[in-house]
Amino acid sequence: MEIHFIRHGKTLANEKKLYCGSTDLPLSEIGRSEINELKGQGIYPAADIFFTSGLLRTKQTFEIIYTGAENIIIPEIAEFNFGIFEMKSYDDLKENADYLAWINDTTGNVLCPGGDSRNLFERRVMDGFDKIINQTRTSSMVICHGGVIVTVMEKLFPGERNFYEWQPEPGRGYVLDARGKTLDAGKYKPI
Repeated sequence: MEIHFIRHGKTLANEKKLYCGSTDLPLSEIGRSEINELKGQGIYPAADIFFTSGLLRTKQTFEIIYTGAENIIIPEIAEFNFGIFEMKSYDDLKENADYLAWINDTTGNVLCPGGDSRNLFERRVMDGFDKIINQTRTSSMVICHGGVIVTVMEKLFPGERNFYEWQPEPGRGYVLDARGKTLDAGKYKPI
C-alpha cells in the first residue's frame, strides 16, 4: 500500500514567513499557479482514496490537482495551532517571553499560549495518521500541511533527518510504502 503526503500550495502567510497553523487562509495566486504547474508536470499520482485536513488551503490544493474527486476530512491532520503567535513573524515575536519559552523547549510540553505544544500536536497527527492507514487499501493521497508531514516522517524514520530537512516545498511531499499498519523502514521517496 502507498500513502502519498503532499503539502498544500503557498498562502500569503508562507510568502511573508508568518506562523500560520489554525488560521484558515486560501492559497495565494502564486500558490495556485505553482500547484497548476506541478500538476501539468504530471507529478501527482492517481489514488484510491483522498484525504485533506479540511482547512481551505488543503481543500483548494486538492481541488486543483484532483478536480471533481471526493475527499475525506481528517481534522487531526490540521496544522500546528500557534495560538497567539498565529500570523506573526519571528521578528514580531523574538522578544516575547512566551515565544522564547516555546522555541527553546526541549521537552515538547510548552504550549503556544492558546495553541498546541509539540507533544499534543504529535499525538493528534499520529491519531490522524492511524485513521488514514485504517482506511487505505491500495493507495491514498493526503493533502495536508508541512508540520504534519514533518511530524509523520520524524516519527516513522527517527534520527534520519531533522525538522527542516524533512520539510517539503509547497506542492511536494513523500510517498510511503506501507504494509498493514507499519511502514517498511527506509521505504519512502520524495515527490
